[in-house]
Amino acid sequence: MRAQKKKIWLLGVGGGLGLFAAFVAFLVVGTYIVSANLLGGAAGGRSVTLAKGTVPTAYQGLVQKWGNLCEELNPALLAAQLYQESGWRPQAQSHAAAQGIAQFIPETWAAHGIDGDGDGSRDVWNPKDAIPSAASYDCKLAKYVKDAPGDGTENMLAAYNAGAYAVIQYGGVPPYEETQNYVSTIKKMEQSFAAKKSRVEPSKQSAGAIYYAQKKLGTPYLWGGDGTPEDNGRFDCSGLTKAAYASVGIELPRVANDQWNSGPHPKRDELRPGDLVFFATDLEDPRSIDHVGIYVGGGHMIDAPYTGAEIRFDPIDTPKYFGATRPTDG
Repeated sequence: MRAQKKKIWLLGVGGGLGLFAAFVAFLVVGTYIVSANLLGGAAGGRSVTLAKGTVPTAYQGLVQKWGNLCEELNPALLAAQLYQESGWRPQAQSHAAAQGIAQFIPETWAAHGIDGDGDGSRDVWNPKDAIPSAASYDCKLAKYVKDAPGDGTENMLAAYNAGAYAVIQYGGVPPYEETQNYVSTIKKMEQSFAAKKSRVEPSKQSAGAIYYAQKKLGTPYLWGGDGTPEDNGRFDCSGLTKAAYASVGIELPRVANDQWNSGPHPKRDELRPGDLVFFATDLEDPRSIDHVGIYVGGGHMIDAPYTGAEIRFDPIDTPKYFGATRPTDG
């Protein structure tokens, strides 16, 4: 939140861009089991249904119900926002004292938190209260900024992050890099949380490998790391992919440029969740491959990037993108 915001209803909720603030522009998909519903865009309007497995079971009903509270909101958008704020962590707390799964600052919670489960109390740490409160506050903000130029949903999200006053003052999403990234990221992630009528299902092994990798999100990178106790559970890029597929009974070579030969090579528009995606310094030479990740859909992967970083979501469409391999068909 920005310190100059004085009125409670004008305050942004989160202090930053959520659990993976340094990489906010690249986040995509929810946590837990991934399905190929991640492959397309979210449906428009309020008929959006959550893609199976993209929202933790404990919260899926709440997100589906409260995501339909107003026209500017839908369940996939609400899921993306909650994931961005906390990574589904009910006990998350930011450096700016934002609290809970929806990252309310105390002043905003006091004014706008609701008793979502009807037990007579409003508990910011209880997702049954915090998720309904996030949806309710979103819709209040949408009303506050309804006369601001631009897209109503984007203005609503910007108000959640930076405060309604900033949206009104700047006539739309304010020129704050943090807020612009926040809005852009959630809109992109929305596509991954929405169910599609047409999709390609991943194999059980692919889903299992993705599930393994997702459980390692936030783990520090270690060059040569295999995730062993000696490595303190840390990985490098190919150590992560090897371990993920070993968890479902598929043995891969240890280094990235050898993993390239572990299966057939689907084209970019044929990618499925679970495919390995590779990056190289020479796009004509597979021996120059120096990085690998696990594709999760929506143009993103889970990878262990480099020393000093953590396992995270990253986009695959970079100048170094070399191609992909499907280990499940190897």
